[in-house]
Amino acid sequence: MKLDSRRPDFAVQPRRQNLEGLQRFRASTWVKLLQLPNPFSFDEALLLCPVSEDEWLAWIPDHGEAILNIRQFSY
Repeated sequence: MKLDSRRPDFAVQPRRQNLEGLQRFRASTWVKLLQLPNPFSFDEALLLCPVSEDEWLAWIPDHGEAILNIRQFSY
């Protein structure tokens, strides 16, 4: 019996996540905050990295790091 290594014995279904929210924004991008985290913080945030499908870790001057939902900021 010859083993055919090119053909798997089981069906592999690739998982495709909805990356629509991640594709609109990129790390190291400054975005405009639609709602300030505190009255003394800047109105812009620097996106650091995606946390989930619709959340980003961001750095806000005079506030620090925060997890922002994509509905909380815009370009």
